Amino acid sequence: MLLRMIDRFFRHEASGGLLLMAAALAALVVANSGLSGAYDAVLGSVLSVTINGTGLEKPAILWINDGLMAIFFFLIGLELKRELLEGKLKKPSDVVLPGMAAVGGMVVPALIFVMFNWGNTATINGWAIPAATDIAFALGVLALVGDRVPSSLKVFLLTLAILDDIGAILIIAIFYTAELKVDYLLMALVPALAMLWLNLKKVHRVAPILFLGVIMWVLVLKSGVHATLAGVVTAFFIPLTDKWGKSPLHSLEHGLTPYVLYLIIPVFAFANAGVVLTGLSLSDLAAPLPLGIALGLILGKQIGVFGVTWLMVKLRLAQPPAGANWAQIYGVACLAGIGFTMSLFIGSLSFADPELMNHVRLGVLLGSLVSGVIGYAALRLSTAAEPEGAKVAAE
Repeated sequence: MLLRMIDRFFRHEASGGLLLMAAALAALVVANSGLSGAYDAVLGSVLSVTINGTGLEKPAILWINDGLMAIFFFLIGLELKRELLEGKLKKPSDVVLPGMAAVGGMVVPALIFVMFNWGNTATINGWAIPAATDIAFALGVLALVGDRVPSSLKVFLLTLAILDDIGAILIIAIFYTAELKVDYLLMALVPALAMLWLNLKKVHRVAPILFLGVIMWVLVLKSGVHATLAGVVTAFFIPLTDKWGKSPLHSLEHGLTPYVLYLIIPVFAFANAGVVLTGLSLSDLAAPLPLGIALGLILGKQIGVFGVTWLMVKLRLAQPPAGANWAQIYGVACLAGIGFTMSLFIGSLSFADPELMNHVRLGVLLGSLVSGVIGYAALRLSTAAEPEGAKVAAE
């Protein structure tokens, strides 16, 4: 009976989001309990991988954020390549509406954050934090609604979130690169060219590509460019089809997804979501940093995603999601405000100060929670009493 329940849980579309929520809650509890010292000590413990004194030496939190998250970005890269070559991003006409909505959903939250933090040199660097959307969390909440909304909305949200991830990757590459060391970056081209050759040869075994990807990850990390980007680049060198017509990309994506969804992302959440509530007051919630993040996620995503979608449809520049009404599209726009994983990740790149990072966690958790609740409520109520002609397509 227990095994059957566990199996049913992991088969449910919302399981990844629920596990992520549990990990965040656990981090919150531990960070504010007697275990907080041990929690900080484990995350701060230094792990070294060196040969004759040369190598990598980082605290555990950075091994998680730079190492495990590179695997997360590798999976995103696999999904992006598949979608571009044979999926939802293959036809430009299918990308117009969610693509423009994704742009609006990145620009408006960033502007709201800047509005609250303008002139504050200590916090302005976090402008991109509310621009991100958490795919697993957002789709998990949508899955909880079940069949109450048309499947086209899931496709719309998924495409929007994928394009949002592309935007986040570009933002990290352009704006969150530390001091650039060109020599290491040039050395990283060697494994990249070798992976390109293997890709063109349509190799079946991906182990050599993955090994070269690890080498490139180390070199990119040393160059100053954020190392998680090496995961995306490596993914694009995995062949979609090999010389026998099989798909190494599909096999690798299918095999890796459960480990990322049920292990890597929850571990990241547990390591990064530990908001220390001791000493916090209502005035801290109103501080520019957490307020800018929270309102960016809550209001910025709603205004950006829903506003651009409404404008594109009204101007007849794009077709709306089939069978969806405006209340449902609004609900999905709210779900785009669940920034959790990507927002926390960008926050960790923006601030090294523990106090500022605690405010980042506060803003991300508050903004994501409120966005999720509003989005879920809107989607649940959207089909309760749908008036005649409410469907967007009928307008």
